Amino acid sequence: MAFSTESEQIRKFENDEVAQHYFEVLRTLISKKSIFAQQIGLKEVATYLGEIFTAAGAKVTVDESHTAPFVIAKFFSTNPHAKTIIFYNHYDTVPADDDQPWTDDPFTLSVHYGTMYGRGVDDDKGHITARLTALRKYIREKGDLPVNVTFIIEGAEESASTDLDKYLAKYKKDLRGADLLVWEQGTRNSKGELEISGGNKGIVTFDMVVKSANVDIHSSYGGVVDSASWYLLNALSSLRDKEGRILVEGLYELVQEPNERELALIKKYANKTAGDVTEIYGLTLPTLKEERTEFLKRFYFEPALNIEGISTGYQGQGVKTILPAEASAKLEMRLVPGLEPQVVLDKLSEQLEKNGFNQIELIYTLGEMSYRSDMSAPSILTVIELAKKFYKEGVCVLPTTAGTGPMHTVFHALRVPMVAFGIGNANSRDHGGDENVKISDYYTHIELIKELIASYE
Repeated sequence: MAFSTESEQIRKFENDEVAQHYFEVLRTLISKKSIFAQQIGLKEVATYLGEIFTAAGAKVTVDESHTAPFVIAKFFSTNPHAKTIIFYNHYDTVPADDDQPWTDDPFTLSVHYGTMYGRGVDDDKGHITARLTALRKYIREKGDLPVNVTFIIEGAEESASTDLDKYLAKYKKDLRGADLLVWEQGTRNSKGELEISGGNKGIVTFDMVVKSANVDIHSSYGGVVDSASWYLLNALSSLRDKEGRILVEGLYELVQEPNERELALIKKYANKTAGDVTEIYGLTLPTLKEERTEFLKRFYFEPALNIEGISTGYQGQGVKTILPAEASAKLEMRLVPGLEPQVVLDKLSEQLEKNGFNQIELIYTLGEMSYRSDMSAPSILTVIELAKKFYKEGVCVLPTTAGTGPMHTVFHALRVPMVAFGIGNANSRDHGGDENVKISDYYTHIELIKELIASYE
């Protein structure tokens, strides 16, 4: 089997009229800020997408019922018995503020040495234009689609998919019955393999707050008075042991254990190791799990309790001898199937009471359920086999990832097999500075999606 080289893919991309047209669309999408967290540009970008999909021949709905408009674009086959595939994407991005270094303006699509850069080029706007390119190329060549294709595009994915459940409840009867849903994005890993995954972890985020006095206390009382700082630190320490296991009674009994196929997929394909993480992040503290099997089980199939930040006391210049009267921490727990956000938060609150920390207040901020697939659905198996034709290094099939997204929300509403794969690379820097995608990966994704459409002939 002959595989195209990177330079050949770039050349094909440059000479492809349809790909070049939607590359300019991507350039415009990157230039239009659409950031839910800052309430910037959501309606403008949703409207623009509606115009683009209408021009491409789709029946389009732009629903503005909630803060971030929901875009549905439907392309119909003339075959009355045609099946349906759905592409789920999102048009919102995280910010690109001054705290992140960028080589060029993050909202100007730039290209250097076969790689394109810009906020949202991988997460997730580039996937929208690549998939639309594939569809338009197929129609141009064949004149008709062998399968109905629906794009659903939300605008709040980076903020826990606010209101997505409401949109899906409204449209689920119309969207159910699809043969396959292709998830927002995916990457090639450090080995060059295309990662094809079927799930993600959930999350619950919350604040822990304690107030010990009306005002800060003179530190001379430190031997006889508890401070908010020590109280909070001790409360935090009571929830996790030194190996990272969460010390909440009954929590692990709720966890849905992976089945044999899910374990086998991780054992065969997962390539992350403790050493890799140490090298990537320059760790100076030891990892909590070193042995490969234990490392992968914790990473993919178990919950994790994380401190995002702690705030208490004096942080100014010099010394201020006080016992802080208030302390707070931002926390999250990454969830796996079987764990629901509110149930987890209730169990944490009960455990703190049992541990003697009844002064702690827990304040819920957001939550998403987790989803996991054993990747055995026929339509997913088809994707896996098709992908092997396009990636010389092969594929890496995973039943879940350790990241978080609204897969459970979508599956609960639509009941459709879901699979994630895409245009990213091991160093695409999603959410960071110089977010990037290789042009060769972008074009290969176009070819793979076109082949997926053709598989329904």
